[in-house]
Amino acid sequence: MVQTVIETKLLEFKDIVNSKANLQNHKPDRATRKLLLYLFTGTRGGHTRLKIIMNLEARPLNTHQLSKEIGFDYKAIQHHMRVLEKNNLVTKVGEKYGAIFHLSNLLEVNIGCLGEVIERLERKMNTKKVYY
Repeated sequence: MVQTVIETKLLEFKDIVNSKANLQNHKPDRATRKLLLYLFTGTRGGHTRLKIIMNLEARPLNTHQLSKEIGFDYKAIQHHMRVLEKNNLVTKVGEKYGAIFHLSNLLEVNIGCLGEVIERLERKMNTKKVYY
């Protein structure tokens, strides 16, 4: 049940990403593609980070709002936000608790690469254990 809900959300997000990628007609550079594949498919928290990106694509949120939306612990979301910010995939506006996060320009320009990331995550979810 939970797996099918997650898969449908991934498919919906994949459609959104592909439509944006078709509008941009921009091929992501090799380094960015490798970074996205590593962060979302090569590490244990990749699925959670993709959920965060999915929520931030809809609208900017702070860490507390993200933890409520996703249903994860505040500290876990804080950790993933630090990883995403360190790799220039999200941008923080503000300080401390009330800081609002939104997608960075780097990710918005290379959003087409997330389609491939989602495909790989789907394959990974079907073959072995996925860490949320």
